[in-house]
Amino acid sequence: MGVGGGVTSKRSKPVLLMEAHELLTRERPSSGASSHVWLSYYRRSATVYKEVAETDRGHHHEALYWASREERKAHEIEESLRKRRK
Repeated sequence: MGVGGGVTSKRSKPVLLMEAHELLTRERPSSGASSHVWLSYYRRSATVYKEVAETDRGHHHEALYWASREERKAHEIEESLRKRRK
């Protein structure tokens, strides 16, 4: 943690759940982004949260919740794209 209890952002990969939230908030696509951009974002988010679940053991279950949520959103987009191709 940084001075005053803030989260350090100098790491190349998030280690704490709060760092993951901050990183993914910065990377979040605009609301008008294509489905493919959102799909990529949700897949990456799920990976980040899974990794953080192993490093921030105090927030293990919460990070797994977020990983599952992001995987579900990615799956919904994949299904929508599949239906459009038919």
